[in-house]
Amino acid sequence: MAEYRHLPEADRVSVLTATVLLAYALTHLIEAPSYTLAMQLPGIYLTFNLSLNTITIILAACLTASGMDWLLRSHPAFSGRRTFENWLLPTLTVFIIGVALNLIPSSPLWWLGFAAGGVLLVLVFLAEYVVLDQANPNYPFASAGLTALSFTLFLILAVVLRYASARLYLLIPALLLAAGLVCLRTIHLRLSGQWEFAWAIGISLVIMQLAAGLHYWPLTPIQFGLLLLGPLYALTSLATSYGEGIPIRRALVEPSVLLCLIWGIAIWVR
Repeated sequence: MAEYRHLPEADRVSVLTATVLLAYALTHLIEAPSYTLAMQLPGIYLTFNLSLNTITIILAACLTASGMDWLLRSHPAFSGRRTFENWLLPTLTVFIIGVALNLIPSSPLWWLGFAAGGVLLVLVFLAEYVVLDQANPNYPFASAGLTALSFTLFLILAVVLRYASARLYLLIPALLLAAGLVCLRTIHLRLSGQWEFAWAIGISLVIMQLAAGLHYWPLTPIQFGLLLLGPLYALTSLATSYGEGIPIRRALVEPSVLLCLIWGIAIWVR
C-alpha cells in the first residue's frame, strides 16, 4: 500500500509564512514616502500611487509563487511535474491580504487582520500541498476547502476595493484578474486537472461588466461584493457541471438557487 505524506514539512511552511508576514509587518511599522504617477489621456486623468506598501505586495506575491514551488518539491509525488496551477491561489491570497492590510488603519483591528491573514495563508499552503496528488485520501476535503477559500478571497477583494472607493480603472482589472483566477482554479480542481480557459475568460468578462455597472450604484461594500460573488459562483458551477456532462436542466438547479440566495442576502444586508 502506498504511503502518503499528508502534510508538508513544518519548517518549510513556517519559513514561507513568516517571510511574507514579516514583510507586511515591517511595512506597517516603517513610514516611507509615496509617489504619485499621473497620466493625461484624452478625456481622462489617471493617477497611480506608488509606495512601499505597493512594492511590498508585489514582491510578496512573487515570493509566494516561488516559495510554493519550493514547498511542493518536497512532496513524494512531485517527480518534476509542473506546479504552475498550485501557485495561483497562494499568490492571489497574499495579494488580497496585502491590499486589505494596506487599507486598515493602524489599530488592534490591523493586527487582528494580520493574524487572520497568516492563518488563511497557512491553510492555503497546506491544501495546495495535499491536492498535488489526487490519490491522497484528503484530496476531496482539500479541494473543497480551496474552492471555498477562492470565492471567499474574491468576496474580500471586492468588499475592500469598494470600501476604499477605488477608481473604476483600478477596480476593473483587479476584479477581472481575480475572477478569472478563481474560476480557472475551481474548474481545474473539480474536473480533476482539466483546463477551461474559454469558460474562465468568458465568466471573468461577465463579472467585469457587472462590476462596471454596479460601481455607480449606491451600494454598501458587502452588497457590492455579494452581488458579484453570486454570478461568479453560479457561472463557475454551471461550467463545471457542463464539463462533467450533466444535463443542462439539472446543471441549472444549483447555480440558480445559490444565485437567488446570495442576491437575497445582498438585498437584505445593509
